[in-house]
Amino acid sequence: MPGAVVLGMGSRAYVALGANLGDPPAQLRRALQELGATPGVTLVAVSHFYRTAPLGPPGQPDYCNAVCALDTGLTPEQLLDVLQRIEHAAGRQRGERWGPRLLDLDLLHVEGQTIRTPRLTLPHPELQRRAFVLVPLAEIAPAVEIPGQGRVGTLAAAVDQSGVAPWT
Repeated sequence: MPGAVVLGMGSRAYVALGANLGDPPAQLRRALQELGATPGVTLVAVSHFYRTAPLGPPGQPDYCNAVCALDTGLTPEQLLDVLQRIEHAAGRQRGERWGPRLLDLDLLHVEGQTIRTPRLTLPHPELQRRAFVLVPLAEIAPAVEIPGQGRVGTLAAAVDQSGVAPWT
């Protein structure tokens, strides 16, 4: 990949996982297995699964959400490719914005990286507003500093968490 920066295996990335169609917890577990089996990726932490109200159109089932931390030697763009391949293999079809999904994988943050391209923005531009991302992220990485936004634990404490509950 011309111009790509290859990260060392010590580079930590955070990925949000979500699903609200089919068997959401099983889909998140499968995605985590696939991520962990990806060359150049080591899964280092996974939050609990959370039940959250859908963000988009009304009438959708609740989401199952989680966040994982991984160490990777992939560039952020390469990691995004991996995430999109896993989504596609799970049957994800891009359609209605914030509509129901079999699987949604979002690259939230890669420590030491700030990226603004037509394809990828890091840190994720909506991260600081989304309780369904901040609650599980704060569970596994409360001290992480998100450039331009603040510390994860502080961001999580500042959002309305009333729509986030443990998945049972």
